[in-house]
This record gives sequence, C-alpha cells and structure tokens, in this order.
Amino acid sequence: MSTATTTSGILTTWNLDPAHSTAEFKVRHMMISNVKGKFTGLSGVLTEHKVDPKLSSVEASIDVATVSTGDAQRDGHLKSADFFDAEKFPTITFKSVTVNPVAIGDYEVTGELTIHGVTKVVTLEIEGLSEPAKDPWGNLRIGLSASTKINRKEFGLSWNAGLEAGGVLVGEDVAITLDVQFIKAA
Repeated sequence: MSTATTTSGILTTWNLDPAHSTAEFKVRHMMISNVKGKFTGLSGVLTEHKVDPKLSSVEASIDVATVSTGDAQRDGHLKSADFFDAEKFPTITFKSVTVNPVAIGDYEVTGELTIHGVTKVVTLEIEGLSEPAKDPWGNLRIGLSASTKINRKEFGLSWNAGLEAGGVLVGEDVAITLDVQFIKAA
C-alpha cells in the first residue's frame, strides 16, 4: 500500500476520518430507476504492512442510524425491522481476510461483511489508494475509493412489495461505494 512507517518500520496504523468519508448505496426502485442513499457514521482502522501489502488489514463499522436517502419517511422505513432493524442491529461491520494487490494503488480486499446480523464474504475493489500527503495541520493522510455489489436478501433484508404492473418495489442487487480518508495514528 503506501510508504509511511511507524516506529517498528513495518506497520502503519491509519484511522478512518469520518468527517471526510462516506459509504453510499444504490438500489433499483420500482424496476424503473435507482435510488441512492448514504451512511455518514463511519469508523475504522487500516493496518498497513509496508513490506508485504498482503499482510495489511482493515476493520470498519457503520452506524446504521446515519442512513440518509433524502426522504425522512424512507429513511425511517430503512431503519425499521423491515430492513436494517437499527434498534436490534445498530452497526454494519467489515473485517478483511485477504488483501491482494492488483496494480499500483489498486487492491482486492476480501472480508466478512455483517449486515442485519448476517455475515457474508464479499470482495471490495479498491482503486486509487493515494500516496500519503500532509494536510494543513501536519497530519499524514491517505484516501481511497472502493466498491462492491451484494444481494440484500442474502443479508436478511427481504422486505418487498409487488407492483400492479409486475415486478417489485425494491431490487435485490445493491451497489456499494466507499470514498474514505485515513489519518496516520500518532
């Protein structure tokens, strides 16, 4: 991954910066268009292995209560037991299992994604891991974009409604994109 080092010289710990990070999703609505939403309550840690990127790891969590689609009624429905059941399952988590370099700055990170109490293995396509850069306050930062696609029903998010003309109200496939920044831990 990048070339920043810690006192050990091999591992660098990077903390996710929630103020400059977002997780977004897109799902088909009424079989005619996509609806997008986002989560802003992100936290996480990237442990970077300087010598062998395959030994790097990442853990992240998302506060389900921060879901926003631009419609308060829909957001409330998403937080309800019909979908995320935020009261019972307040976080979405990801814990990497493997990190594979694909090209300079690009990786495939496979890990365990837990949504609604269900854990499945997914692969995130990481692109554009930046080189470390100092911000105006002297903090060392890196950033990246990641994407994957899941079937929501595999995570127990099976609520739906049939449409009079055929089809369903909410599609099964959900595209997920992440745009995140990390700050080097002191």
